[in-house]
Amino acid sequence: MTPPPFVVEGAARPGRWLVTCDHASNRVPDEIGGGSLGLPEAEMARHIAWDVGAAGVARALAARLDGPAILTTFSRLVIDPNRGEDDPTLLMKLYDGTVIPANRDADAAETARRLAAYHRPYHDALARLAARRPDTVIVAVHSFTPCLKGRAPRPWHLGVLYDARDDRLARPLLARLRAEGDLCVGDNEPYSGHLPGDAIDRHALAQGRPNVLIELRNDLIADAAGQQAWAARLAPLLDRALADAQL
Repeated sequence: MTPPPFVVEGAARPGRWLVTCDHASNRVPDEIGGGSLGLPEAEMARHIAWDVGAAGVARALAARLDGPAILTTFSRLVIDPNRGEDDPTLLMKLYDGTVIPANRDADAAETARRLAAYHRPYHDALARLAARRPDTVIVAVHSFTPCLKGRAPRPWHLGVLYDARDDRLARPLLARLRAEGDLCVGDNEPYSGHLPGDAIDRHALAQGRPNVLIELRNDLIADAAGQQAWAARLAPLLDRALADAQL
């Protein structure tokens, strides 16, 4: 039996935090190329296929914040749930120097099939979770590679991403992280803000919900110990930032 395209953990937890992990898995469903996009295992283990370590952080963070977590169960290369349906990078054919064989000739019909099977069910479930209480706060957990091919190394331990339309939570969180004294913190680094139609845009910005997206450098969370340690460090800082923001 084909597993659902998402899992929800801690659905009954009463807290106002909702933790999301859009790129939690590098799994390719069996109905797509027999479970393969035509890439070797080494490529599927890279950041191009998923956010390495992010799922473990998201699960541990949600437990500490006493809120639910929702995580995808399919690779971002199948279809990217953190992209709007009309985004040209929704179904990637080339990523960080790697051609994706099963996507190279994918047409509009195949994109529509994957939207219906994976992308939309995830977003429908996320919408239901976000609406479970009127004061939901969303924290999205992602990770980034220390160095893209042919680029300079990235120095940040983590980045705080936000859209200028709503920095109510991001600003106090940045202040709290910088006050730690031992962290290199990116302000909308290594990426800038958000894309129209992405997960935060749909479920937080469009609804007026406080939000922040955290990008962790994936070498810091490659194992369970690192994931637990970062969740333990971030949870109280998020709670304090929320209190600082008086949201």
